[in-house]
Amino acid sequence: MNISQECKKKIEKIMAEFKCPKDFKCYKAGLENICKAKDRGLIKYIDCLEADPMDCIFAVAFGTGYFCRCPLRVYIVKELKK
Repeated sequence: MNISQECKKKIEKIMAEFKCPKDFKCYKAGLENICKAKDRGLIKYIDCLEADPMDCIFAVAFGTGYFCRCPLRVYIVKELKK
């Protein structure tokens, strides 16, 4: 995926602000190996669409589903639509 320099800078800033237990492999692999998620219009959360979301420390149970609160994944869904 082709990402603008502005987006790359924002992503690097986000990555510097928290520790990822998977070492940001979603970004480092060129957004090719990325979890399934969907934007629902919330500011800091997105819908987690993974089959087993509790394997992720960023998954938050809500009702019958799960939200993702990973700052990088939220940015990728909202800004890059991926």
